[in-house]
Amino acid sequence: MPPRVISVHVGQPVVHPGRLGRTAIEKKSVLGPVRVEQLGIEGDQVADVKYHGGIDQAVYAFTREDLDLWAERLGGELPDGIFGENLTTQGIDLNESLVGERWQIGTVTLQTALIRHPCNVFQRWMDSRGFDSTRWVKRFTQEGRAGVYLRVLQPGKLAAGDELTVVSRPDHGVTVGLMFRALTTERELLPGLLDVGDDLAPAALTAVQKYVART
Repeated sequence: MPPRVISVHVGQPVVHPGRLGRTAIEKKSVLGPVRVEQLGIEGDQVADVKYHGGIDQAVYAFTREDLDLWAERLGGELPDGIFGENLTTQGIDLNESLVGERWQIGTVTLQTALIRHPCNVFQRWMDSRGFDSTRWVKRFTQEGRAGVYLRVLQPGKLAAGDELTVVSRPDHGVTVGLMFRALTTERELLPGLLDVGDDLAPAALTAVQKYVART
């Protein structure tokens, strides 16, 4: 079966009780086609615009296969969308996707752009769902399978069940997994991100420049 999107999710900022506070990590499934514009899926918003959202973080994708991996380790069912993803995919290893490759889903053209940095809000969210969130940020980071943020190159509509077609791949060899390690646990890999060229997100470029300046 070719890669596809098995579910689509959107969320609005909500103030949760306790330490979780105001966040849009809780997503609800969308039935039927939904419009996707340059800044994301219609009906989806971010709570913290300093660290989330924008052109390079317009849409967040995570794989069903990796949700199943975490479900086994956490000892409980993980429904689609629980990690705050907009698109739950199946049949594609996002970790091996190349930074800057292009996807066609429905009438939308997307481009892999950035990785997700797990944060304390994510940890508190998992705790609120009844899972063991002990050292969650570290555990999630060490696993290195964090999904991918996507740019919207061509707005349009997509829906759950749509096929995900990789329409082009650059030849630089920089994978999403390598970018994740470079920006988190293996900073010595940062200069290699420059091979991405013009498709490198400004946030990643800034991290490279700061690393080079220090070293």
